[in-house]
Amino acid sequence: MGDRLCLVTGASGYIGGRLVPELLDSGHRVRCMVRSARRLRDHPWAGRVEIAEADATDPEATARALDGVDVAYYLIHAIGSGGGFAGVDRRAASVFAAAARDQGVGRLVYLGGMTPADRLSPHLASRAEVGRILLDSGVPTIWLRAAVIIGSGSASFEMLRYLTERLPVMVTPRWVRTRIQPIAVRDVLYYLVACADLPPEVSGGFDIGGPDVLTYQDMMRRYAAVAGLRPRVIIPVPVLSPWLSSLWVGGITPVPGRLARPLVESLRNEVVCREQEIARHVPPPPDGPTGFERSVRLALRRIRDADVATRWSSASVPGAPSDPLPTDPDWAGGSLYVDERTRRTRASAERLWEVVEGIGGEHGWYSFPLAWRLRGIIDRLVGGVGLRRGRRDPRRLRVGESVDFWRVEEIEPGRLLRLRAEMRLPGLAWLELGVGERDGRAIYTQRALFHPRGLAGHAYWWAFRPFHELVFGGMCRGVVHAAEDPAVPVLPA
Repeated sequence: MGDRLCLVTGASGYIGGRLVPELLDSGHRVRCMVRSARRLRDHPWAGRVEIAEADATDPEATARALDGVDVAYYLIHAIGSGGGFAGVDRRAASVFAAAARDQGVGRLVYLGGMTPADRLSPHLASRAEVGRILLDSGVPTIWLRAAVIIGSGSASFEMLRYLTERLPVMVTPRWVRTRIQPIAVRDVLYYLVACADLPPEVSGGFDIGGPDVLTYQDMMRRYAAVAGLRPRVIIPVPVLSPWLSSLWVGGITPVPGRLARPLVESLRNEVVCREQEIARHVPPPPDGPTGFERSVRLALRRIRDADVATRWSSASVPGAPSDPLPTDPDWAGGSLYVDERTRRTRASAERLWEVVEGIGGEHGWYSFPLAWRLRGIIDRLVGGVGLRRGRRDPRRLRVGESVDFWRVEEIEPGRLLRLRAEMRLPGLAWLELGVGERDGRAIYTQRALFHPRGLAGHAYWWAFRPFHELVFGGMCRGVVHAAEDPAVPVLPA
């Protein structure tokens, strides 16, 4: 129906930041409730929404934020804030529920965790308590209960990603055999948006999940297959407490320990849909529920499409809800190593671009020629293309053609050249060369990017890290020097 005023709490968070554009695209008006408006500054939709600054534990500020709201999305939780998160969650939910009732809000929509029959972890118990508080508010409430959400940036998915990519052989605690029904983030967002149009008589808790029921070790093995990794060897053992497990996860992944521990504790609970009542009120997603493998492919699409050097939020379908966002935590999105350098030059931007477009082939790479030749020889020895391909034309480049052991992936004349590595590597690599201007001076920018595949990829990056100054630093200086030296014939006629 659209044109409702929807309040989204947690708009700077993982789900909230993806829900806002989905609601806008559905024709709704959106107001975001955040503690600081500055946290929304980098979102592309920030200029299309109202922003209300409020802390959910502040009754007066929360009431002002809810004034005139038709549908309020409650996406707040204190997980990762320390041992007292349950108390914080309880107070915030109570204040929000009372304010929603007093302001005449038409519906509450809450995304929480599943509530299995066995003893709940502290995290799941807190999420369940919040759900009951909202249901008891007197405001029609939809409580969507989900297990692991598969999407780039989701803490649960990032934990799965890093563990699988970094450990070809792992000794794991017994919770890796717990059954889980994961759901794609796009399907979660579909249900959240659809709930805005439900009639007021529909109120209650509903399980939502994808079509696959898997153990955690199943998910790790399937992730490895989708990501093109070698099969993982997983050795479960009947030990490792949640505390020890969180230390293990914290040591292997960049997910913060204060967040890893409640997530690990929740994995001891089987989280599988016990009912399908949501189907009575909301039809399945138009393309059907998204399976685990497809969910992973969508989450990895930014790397698959090499969309790492332009727009963080884009992929083959820009703005897809599974894509990473600029405000995702810095440990989200998988490892991406970057060597970035910038240098001013006395040369004109036009001359600098001539050097950039003429790189490779007979002109070389402007640094440590022996290192480049040695890398080419090694590549040939392991079955790669080496440096012998050269380039088609010493003057001009086109998208798709080869330059030594690189491939031209993108070229914006006068501004950007992006090369994708075709040498044999335990990962994916790009070299991005840019020309810009600042204060009337030409600026050369250079970025080498590497997405490791498995533990070998990480070892490769760090093994060659001491030589980056010689190779990449020298290249940066060499390109600028060539641009500034009129005696250097860059592009022969």
